[in-house]
Amino acid sequence: MKVTKLGHCCFIAEPRDGVRIMTDPGAPDYSGLPVSETNISLVLITHEHADHLHIDSLKEILKNNPECVVITNASVGKLLDEARIQYTILEEGEKLEVKGVMIKSFGNVHAEIYEDFGQVQNTGYMIDSLCYPGDSFSYPDADVDILALPVAGPWLKIKDAIEYAKNIRPRIIFPVHDGYLEDYAPQWRITEHFITDSGFKFKKLEINKEEEL
Repeated sequence: MKVTKLGHCCFIAEPRDGVRIMTDPGAPDYSGLPVSETNISLVLITHEHADHLHIDSLKEILKNNPECVVITNASVGKLLDEARIQYTILEEGEKLEVKGVMIKSFGNVHAEIYEDFGQVQNTGYMIDSLCYPGDSFSYPDADVDILALPVAGPWLKIKDAIEYAKNIRPRIIFPVHDGYLEDYAPQWRITEHFITDSGFKFKKLEINKEEEL
């Protein structure tokens, strides 16, 4: 599968030729400028926090990709209704085949930051065999080949990220939810050390570079 990371939790997965799926186009400070991307088939939005959903960017993406379908949950859907953006709801336990690619949803709640602060609906998605949990460590009921692993954030401990990856046992892992980090931050290095020490492959993707995983 081809993957191009645009920033933070925004990446494009290409599970097969002609199908390009974008995840979580957040505010430009986090996700870069994904609005110029073309030939996008789907946009998956896990939840409503600003680092995962930026309405103005999404509008530009849809303007440049008029056939694109937005897939998300009911909580995000309320915001999209206000913005008059069409979408399809796909929530925990549901699945949808689009152009020969199976999209399966799992999980329903954002990981705890503190008590109920930020506790919005969060839906993770499987893109064929690629797992992207959004802001949670919910487990998909599926075999995972590629894991987009959150490695930083106010809700996250490195230990939990490492244990999640080890329990899922994917072939290869790449980090996401890392737009907060400076180049010298230890989160990538520590996570890579313990994941590779456990026999799994960890690959930090270069921004805007398409890579075959």
